Amino acid sequence: MTSGTRPLVVGLGKVEPDLVTGVLGGDIEFVAEPTDADLAVAQGAVVRADAVVDKAFLDRTPRMRVLARTGVGTDLVDLETATARGIAVVVTPGSGTGAVAEGVIAHAMALVKRLGQYTTLIREGRWAQRTAGGPPGDMDGATIGIIGYGRIGRRVGELAAAFGMRVLAYDPFAPPPAEVACTDLDELVATSDVLTLHVPLTSENHHMVNGEFLGRAKPGAVLINCGRGGLLDLDAALEALESGQLSGVGLDVFEPEPPAHHAIFDHSGVTLTPHMMGLTRRGTELTFADAAQGVVDVLAGRKPAAVANPDWARAAGVPA
Repeated sequence: MTSGTRPLVVGLGKVEPDLVTGVLGGDIEFVAEPTDADLAVAQGAVVRADAVVDKAFLDRTPRMRVLARTGVGTDLVDLETATARGIAVVVTPGSGTGAVAEGVIAHAMALVKRLGQYTTLIREGRWAQRTAGGPPGDMDGATIGIIGYGRIGRRVGELAAAFGMRVLAYDPFAPPPAEVACTDLDELVATSDVLTLHVPLTSENHHMVNGEFLGRAKPGAVLINCGRGGLLDLDAALEALESGQLSGVGLDVFEPEPPAHHAIFDHSGVTLTPHMMGLTRRGTELTFADAAQGVVDVLAGRKPAAVANPDWARAAGVPA
């Protein structure tokens, strides 16, 4: 247990000290692997995506004032309890934007250009079969449908446009600009050559991409999910691949993580990454720096840049 008078901040999940201590500064003590005694006096935490912060955990941290997520997902954080106790749940929505968007384009290009299939073909000495299945596709002139037009969705649109793609975007909560807006989700799904998911996961949209949804897709479309694993029904996606309704599926997120093996993983028209697209070197540095800054702001009595529970301030008695 630390014995200093400085506020104690802990890491929940693997947090490399070098990524946060520079921002936390000398007035805050950081412990990467906290003991129960550390948790009992901790005033802040940098929280990785796999760390469970439920009521039972919060009961063990009675002095906690701020939980800073390295990302935007709060699926494993008890927001209701945190808010009631005046604990700010900081999120870092902008830091990994570019990295995730690049990951979406990488998956899309690999699938549209059939890189996986061609790699296997050459590796197995099947050059004569290179035209089987048709030619590789084009990004230029194709339509990308972006479902959820927040920071990542917007950046995906910018990158896609640079490849000459037509961009359509659907978001009922934050309407996209007129030049890309598609107010009818069914129309977007039916029109798009590439579909990419960027909406938060809720109980209402769990498995929103199911058999019915995919049945409305443009035949041969590519589907990318770098958002939340629970948005996609993998059984339905596999069926769509096998029928030709989809020509490719790119996955960076799963339900749960790590996932149990699924038959879709063995399909040649699938690209898989282990929830790493946002964890580039630069993206990681920015994410942890933003999380640490959120901790500093709350402990200094300032409102942080972004939180998942805006009502925390009222419960904590922080002036508006």
